[in-house]
Amino acid sequence: MKSYNESDKSINRLIEQVIRQCWDAPALTNYQGESLTYADIAKEIELFHLTFESLGIKPGDNIAICGRNCANWAVTFMATLTYGAVVVPILHEFKPEQIRNILEHSESRLLFVSDSIWKEMHDIDADPSTSMPYTCGVVNLADFSVVWWNTASCLQQPHLQAHDSFTDRARQRFDQLHPDSFGPSNIDYPKLTADTLAIINYTSGSTGKSKGVMLSQKNLWNNVQFGIDELHDKIARDGTVVSILPMAHMYGLAFEILSEFCMGMHIYFLTKLSPTLIFKAFAEIKPTLIVSVPLIIEKVIRRTIMPRMQDIRIRTLLTLPIIGQTVKRNICKKLTDAFGGRFYEVIIGGAALSDDVSAILHDIKFRYTVGYGTTECAPLITYQDYASYIPGSCGKPIPRMEVRIDSPTPAETVGEILVKGDGVMLGYYKNEEATHQTLDADGWYHTGDLGIMKADGTIFIRGRSKNMLLGPNGQNIYPEEIEDKLNAQILVAESVVIQSGGRLYALIYPDHDEVAANAIPAKELSLALDKVRREVNQDLPAYEQIAGIKIMQKEFEKTPKKSIKRFLYFDEEVG
Repeated sequence: MKSYNESDKSINRLIEQVIRQCWDAPALTNYQGESLTYADIAKEIELFHLTFESLGIKPGDNIAICGRNCANWAVTFMATLTYGAVVVPILHEFKPEQIRNILEHSESRLLFVSDSIWKEMHDIDADPSTSMPYTCGVVNLADFSVVWWNTASCLQQPHLQAHDSFTDRARQRFDQLHPDSFGPSNIDYPKLTADTLAIINYTSGSTGKSKGVMLSQKNLWNNVQFGIDELHDKIARDGTVVSILPMAHMYGLAFEILSEFCMGMHIYFLTKLSPTLIFKAFAEIKPTLIVSVPLIIEKVIRRTIMPRMQDIRIRTLLTLPIIGQTVKRNICKKLTDAFGGRFYEVIIGGAALSDDVSAILHDIKFRYTVGYGTTECAPLITYQDYASYIPGSCGKPIPRMEVRIDSPTPAETVGEILVKGDGVMLGYYKNEEATHQTLDADGWYHTGDLGIMKADGTIFIRGRSKNMLLGPNGQNIYPEEIEDKLNAQILVAESVVIQSGGRLYALIYPDHDEVAANAIPAKELSLALDKVRREVNQDLPAYEQIAGIKIMQKEFEKTPKKSIKRFLYFDEEVG
């Protein structure tokens, strides 16, 4: 394992280094749209820095970004980070109220946002200065035009107005500072310490349950440096990647954007997502690395591979020693070609891959691996190259991360996964109680996940005590938050939200007293509860909406502490 000095552990240092080295190379492209070189990004970063300075934005101030993946999202992120300000990424699927909750809790000074999201926010709230008391200005991510400015803000020289370009007034200063040329030698970003706060990543938008995970320069560096050390020689030469996962989610940010950017690769953004567009992009771009969540892989396998392998003729051929291997190679080639054919491996993370899909991928020798991480580790904890990956596992601890299983019993028994090292967060923003509950006095992060560790260090996940589910594009879903909304309805006594086939379903035990008080006949109860489902969905982002309900005939089983034994209902038949 390579060793690094503490002064090396800065994501800003890596960004500065790659911009200098890859000045004229293509860097960020909106698929079927505009493209930026590393030099273009450097100039935009400089203009942002000059604008921040003129507005009185200080290193350490918080700046929020909310929108679909695009080149300007990445530019804003890197400009904020390299200035020494703190990025607050917000998932674009959050509702306006959730976005405002995060803006207020984080005290974000600026918001860079997609125009459609801002329109929805502004339609609900005509006076943002009241609901966004700390936010002094809002900038459109599409073209960096100012869409709202609080003239009563505490920023110095609040001279920007709606429809101004955010950086236009810095261009004169830029020309004065660089009268002859602007080149690699002009790139010199602040030398920040390893523990300088870089990101506050909110686990959700709920006021009550949301936690702002504080990630440092070192936390980001640890993930990106690992990506460089592990993958550079395998994927970076003429390297490309298609950005699919939300940039506001640490998995996508670290391993579809930052790692590849710092390797000098060319990143393509799909500003709209659909299965057809994704695979069209794969075919044209031929990415050298694919980062995915299980749902995408499982959909492809179940639609294209499983039907073939269930065909009686194919099943017969598979039993023949030589012909069977040829059939498997052909199936693997078709699947590989569907992803562009040029990738080194497909890295799957964010949730467990189903056993049946994992068995098929392993059997046909598809190049895939499964990693494990959490937002609190920015995010990676374990990984293994596809060539040595053990099906069912999630790899071994990455460098500078130590893992142990909290179990008093002998080795290879189930216990909570504890993590320590350079990737572990600073804590939760403005939430010392939650921080102390999660980070112990010795610096161990208690993941809440259950697993076992083999003698060689390989980790196998055995359950999630935190109950988090994963949305279709890698979004974190906390079922308790949805259940809180359901349980607040008069006809609902208690509920459990589960996931089946990639969709969410609510198991509901009705409040029979309220059902009787409202004179709802038994045959109409399902219609009444379905109306409740639709009403609750109006307050939820698309990826958290409930697809259907199932009425439970008796109360949920509970622990002595009266917590529902959720695991008993994970395989409940729904739909």
